[in-house]
Amino acid sequence: MRGGTSRGAFLLADDLPVGLSGDTVERDDLLLRIMGGPDALQVDGLGGGHPLTSKVAVVATSATEDVDVDYLFLQVVPDLQVVTTAQPCGNMLAGVGPFAIERGLVQASGDVTEVRVRMVNTGTVATLRVQTPGGVVTYDGDTAISGVPGTAAPVEVVLAPSPHPLLPTGHLVDTLAGVEVTCIDNGMPCVLVRAADLGVDGTERPEQLEDDAALTERVRAIRAEALTAMGLDPNPDATSVPKIVLLSAPQDGGVLSTRSFIPVRVHRSIGVVAAATVAAGAAFPGTVAHDLAKLPPTGEPMRLEHPTGFLAVGVETDPHGHVTRTAVVRTARMILDGVVHPRPPRTTKES
Repeated sequence: MRGGTSRGAFLLADDLPVGLSGDTVERDDLLLRIMGGPDALQVDGLGGGHPLTSKVAVVATSATEDVDVDYLFLQVVPDLQVVTTAQPCGNMLAGVGPFAIERGLVQASGDVTEVRVRMVNTGTVATLRVQTPGGVVTYDGDTAISGVPGTAAPVEVVLAPSPHPLLPTGHLVDTLAGVEVTCIDNGMPCVLVRAADLGVDGTERPEQLEDDAALTERVRAIRAEALTAMGLDPNPDATSVPKIVLLSAPQDGGVLSTRSFIPVRVHRSIGVVAAATVAAGAAFPGTVAHDLAKLPPTGEPMRLEHPTGFLAVGVETDPHGHVTRTAVVRTARMILDGVVHPRPPRTTKES
């Protein structure tokens, strides 16, 4: 399925030999074989050779009160023997509601069906509003999102407040690797950095930034210090968070221009939960994001510009510096419904 600007395999937990929370070594080995890794092209599996097209969603009926389904997101790193659950994915989340209805985990109710999803990676709950005219999921519609050709049916995603501290370090501004940053987590651990402080405009194409060896080395240095500062796994190869987001003044009527490292490649747009986190940073005075932002009138969504367009995020806050609600509109589409044949396990000699 495509969810937002991502694509990946959606699996029922009951179809996995280890379920939703069984042996992670066996699970990760199976997912690597399904997706075709470790291999930069993922030619022997379902993956597309890029982090945005090498994702897995595992879905199960939830035992949590007032929640319909549990959703575990796994990022399969294309060219490494790495499968990580360290982050959520809000784009793939958009596909979880339609998938749950298609697979009978949730019954459609009327023209719009609400699906409450617990994101296992973070514990955050999201409510998805899925178009189900006549009690059947439809993917056809006239909603366009930047980074995806054509139009499709809208999926409204409303994120409940993150259970984690908004400012993991306790500060609005920190200095990491000699650069002023804001470490923030509104569902996705991110480090917000002024692009100018790293010697770039922040409007470059993703490949230009990826090819800038001096820039990528500084991004790695900031991320390495942020892992410890934000209380994350200090091994940079063990996790894909925090995301380093370069910010600059908007160019096309938005609030900010963004370039998001995920963590080494540069996102062709911006992740949904990363965008929610950037928007939260823009909302609070004193952050590096707020200083650059051209904020809209109260109550209007924030348009975050990215390499292929923009993503509009609605953020509500209270007087105490807490985010109370975050909402975005995505689209999703079923691409293939079938049986995947994983590559056989490697022998000890091959390994």
